[in-house]
Amino acid sequence: MTALKGLKVLDFTQMMTGPFATMMLADSGADVLKVEQPDGDPFRKSGETTINDDGVFFLAINRNKRGIVLDLKTAEGQAAALALAAEADVFVENFRPGFAEKAGLGYEALSKINPRLVYCSITGFGQSGPDRDRPALDMIIQAMSGIMQITGTQESGPIKTGFPFADLVTALLANVGILTALQARQTTGLGQRVDLSMLDATIFSLVPRDVYFDVTGQTPGRMGNEHWDIVPNNTYRTSDGRDIMIITINEKFWHILCDALDASELKTDPRFVNKAARLANRDAVNSTLSQIFATRTLAEWDAALSAAGAIYGPVKTWPEVFSDRHTVENLLKTLEHPLGGSFKVINNPLHFSATPNAIYRSPPLKGQHDSEVLTAEGIVWPC
Repeated sequence: MTALKGLKVLDFTQMMTGPFATMMLADSGADVLKVEQPDGDPFRKSGETTINDDGVFFLAINRNKRGIVLDLKTAEGQAAALALAAEADVFVENFRPGFAEKAGLGYEALSKINPRLVYCSITGFGQSGPDRDRPALDMIIQAMSGIMQITGTQESGPIKTGFPFADLVTALLANVGILTALQARQTTGLGQRVDLSMLDATIFSLVPRDVYFDVTGQTPGRMGNEHWDIVPNNTYRTSDGRDIMIITINEKFWHILCDALDASELKTDPRFVNKAARLANRDAVNSTLSQIFATRTLAEWDAALSAAGAIYGPVKTWPEVFSDRHTVENLLKTLEHPLGGSFKVINNPLHFSATPNAIYRSPPLKGQHDSEVLTAEGIVWPC
C-alpha cells in the first residue's frame, strides 16, 4: 500500500515545476491524471534528445501518470474538465494568471461544485502585482530572486546554478502546500487554495542569509566554492587533475585534516592556529593546501582522508555518480517507453517503512488514456 492511494489529482501543469510536484504525489500512490492541451506539454519537444518523439526532459518528470487531451478553448473541453474536477481531491495548475478563470476553472468556480477540492496554483510572480503577466522560466527567477547575485566568483560575475534550482524548490514547496491542505481538510472537511509563485519560493530559499542581510546591510559576496565564515572550505586539484572538496567546520576537523595531510606543523602555524587566523589568512590557507593536494592522486587522498575521518568529498563526474553502487541499487529505475525503447529515471529518495513509494507506470503518450476517460457514456475517472 502506498501513502496516497486513492487520492485523485487533476494535473493541468506543464514544463518543469508543476509536473515535478505532481510526479512526487504520483510516486506516493496518488492517481494523477495529466491533462494536456492539443499541442501537448511543450516539454515533450524540449531539447534535442528524444525517445519516440518524446523529449527526455518530459520523460524524466511525468512517470506514474495517465494522460488525456482537452481543448480548454472549447465548451466541450471545459465541460470535461469540470466533470473531472468535481471528482478530484487535488487540482494543480500553472496557467498564466487569469486563464483558469476565463476557462471556468478558477478556484471560486470549482470550490462551489467540489468544496473538498485542494486547488494549487503555481505562477512565476504571483496572482497580482506589476509582474503577474511576465513570462517566467527558471533562470529568470534565479536572476530576479538574488540567487545569481551570490553565485559564482568576483571574476565570473553572476552565475546560474547548474540545475533548475527555482523550478525544483518551487515544486517541493508546492508539494508541501498540497499535503498541508489535505491534512487541514481532515479537520475542516473543506479544501482550500494553495497559491505559490516561483519568485517567492526562490527568495524563501535564501535563508539564513536573509537575517544576516537585515542585521548587517551587507550582501553576501560571490565566493565560488568558498565560505564567508569557514576556512578552508574549497575545492583543491589533485595530481591527476581531479578535484576534492574540503571543509573544516571547527578546530577539531582542522587538526584532523592536518594529520591526514601529514602536515601536523600547520596546526601550530600562527597563520592557521585558529579560525580567526585562518579567516585573516584565507589566501595563504588556500595556497598551502593547493600545493599539498597537488602531490597525490584523488584515490590516494580519498584513502587518507577517509581513514582520518576528515570532512571531504571527491568531485565526482556524472558517469561516476550514475555507476556508483549506491546509486544503481537505490536510485535508478528502468522504464519502458510505450512505443519502444527504455530509459532510466531517478527513483524517489523518500523511503517509508509502511507505505513505500513505487514507480509503476511510464510517462503517458499524449492522449494515451483518452478512451478510458472521455467515453461515449460521459466523463469517467478511470479506476
